[in-house]
Amino acid sequence: MTYFILTLFDIMLVLTLLWLGWNLLGSEDIFKAVVLFISFGLLMALAWVRMRAPDVALAEAALGAGLTGPLFLSALRRMHRTRKGERRLDSDQNRREDHEQNRKQTQAV
Repeated sequence: MTYFILTLFDIMLVLTLLWLGWNLLGSEDIFKAVVLFISFGLLMALAWVRMRAPDVALAEAALGAGLTGPLFLSALRRMHRTRKGERRLDSDQNRREDHEQNRKQTQAV
């Protein structure tokens, strides 16, 4: 009975990983893709545990979901700060110019 339950769990795990991978690659929304990537990493760590490789599972959980996922989210947040078609350096220069104009206007008043 226990063997049947574990086999059923393994099949569900594999099907869920395949579904996550398919949706991750087919997603047009970057935020959704990053969240799916983090979920995929956590479930992949569980799969490594089921294959009796706890060292690989810890590395997968730490690097795949714990480090890479937040880095992707941080990069995504920085991408949204800039306007479409604008490079980061141009954006910083425009901010400085706007700040100087605001400072001059407040001094003139």
